[in-house]
Amino acid sequence: MDIIKLIKSISPEFTDIVEGRYLILRGIYYNQPIGRRTLSQKLEMPERYIRNEINILKELSLVTVDSQGMSVTKEGYRLVEDFNEVYVILKGMPELEKKLEEALKIKDVIIVPGNSQKNGLVLREMGKIISAKLKDIIKPKDIIGITGGSTMATVADEMTPSNKPYDVTVIPARGGLGKEVETQSNSIAAKISQKLGGNYRLLYVPDSLEKEALEMIAKNGEIKEAIELIDNMTILLFGLGRADIMANRRNLPKEKIDGLLKNGAVAEAFGHYFDIEGNEIWEYKTIGIRLNKYKEMEHIIGVAGGEEKAEAIIAISHLSSKMTLVTDESAAKKILEIINNKLTKN
Repeated sequence: MDIIKLIKSISPEFTDIVEGRYLILRGIYYNQPIGRRTLSQKLEMPERYIRNEINILKELSLVTVDSQGMSVTKEGYRLVEDFNEVYVILKGMPELEKKLEEALKIKDVIIVPGNSQKNGLVLREMGKIISAKLKDIIKPKDIIGITGGSTMATVADEMTPSNKPYDVTVIPARGGLGKEVETQSNSIAAKISQKLGGNYRLLYVPDSLEKEALEMIAKNGEIKEAIELIDNMTILLFGLGRADIMANRRNLPKEKIDGLLKNGAVAEAFGHYFDIEGNEIWEYKTIGIRLNKYKEMEHIIGVAGGEEKAEAIIAISHLSSKMTLVTDESAAKKILEIINNKLTKN
């Protein structure tokens, strides 16, 4: 018997009440201490509604309020941690996950309710889920490849430190891209390694080099070791990129970017640009994981959220059925809409 559906049938307002209080409690959990007005802005909820619900949460001994703002009690901490699974069911994510797995024809899909591009707390929840997923599949001597980007930086921030060290090595899966140190694969790999209690190797080379420069730098012992580790990766954790965004990050000429988009490029992975069917449009020579290596790997965790990533997710899903996708509700619904519209036209 589906208890959630049964409760909804007799109390339709049940979902709204529970969801509202949980989101308020979670918002405090991530931002404490925090004032009502700031929380109202972050959650895009009326301040009056926040005030009324806080009074109830105080009576339930889940939050405290003082001169610094609102904070979560020990009971509140436990509730936020324990209730997340219930909230996911309440929002219908298990059914949506099954639909997306079938539509994309990939191994596993994990969906976080909400839109990570509009609500940073959703992205942080994705980070926690990826952290748990990664720890579930790690084995001794694993080599874990990590890509860069703001999404992956959040994953590293939200990863909980391990109680016991893992006998693993974490390595950047590609060379450096962009100028922000915090979102570089080197920085993210080092942070994740520290939280796992493992080892790490850095790859102090840019994403792309001319052939002659690559041959010269590859003779360096540390660089050679890093490249060998990349070729022997057993787990890959990567962010899925849009073609236009990644092309701009690489400072490609406008004419080249326009040409890629005109030819249907919607996604980029490891220097390769793909259309929505997963057909390769163009390859930008990079240092890092090879596409053939990606396709043969058993443990791949891809992460992306927001409606604007929907086409990129569809494209990358064509490359390997072994991928586990961690995404958000908005991207999941947009993906199904795109696929269903295509089926209808055909």
